[in-house]
Amino acid sequence: MPATHADPLAQPLLAELALEYAQRYGGTPERHLTWLPVPEAELAPPDGGLLIGVIANAPVTGGAFRRYDADTAELKRIWTDRAHRRRGYARALLAALEAETAARGYRRLYLITGSRQPEAEALYDATGYTRVTADPIPDWGPFVPIAFEKWLTPRA
Repeated sequence: MPATHADPLAQPLLAELALEYAQRYGGTPERHLTWLPVPEAELAPPDGGLLIGVIANAPVTGGAFRRYDADTAELKRIWTDRAHRRRGYARALLAALEAETAARGYRRLYLITGSRQPEAEALYDATGYTRVTADPIPDWGPFVPIAFEKWLTPRA
């Protein structure tokens, strides 16, 4: 379902994402929340969006996108609740994000995950994403970026 960062359903996902980053990369969840630097307006229509998967009125998966360039959306904040992993929800979320971005006219998706997130790497490898060189990012300590892209339509 579409949502905004102010939506009460989004808050548990963002908090647990920050907690997981802290556990994997060190630091505190509060520190990682400051490292999610994308302004909320960039993740809102018409160029962006936030989708949340809900079961029994509880958020179990979510992800956002924003305009990266004229043809590309960047996927951000992809996450699935630990209690709901390995059930296909992340794949369903990716499919929904791909459909939504294609409907908005994007031809390509770009995303960055971290070197301490092998589950995410495996998901993107298994769903047709190709590893590419990551664009430069700020130094975030032990976070080593791993970038992926996926073409939604054939390249021109």
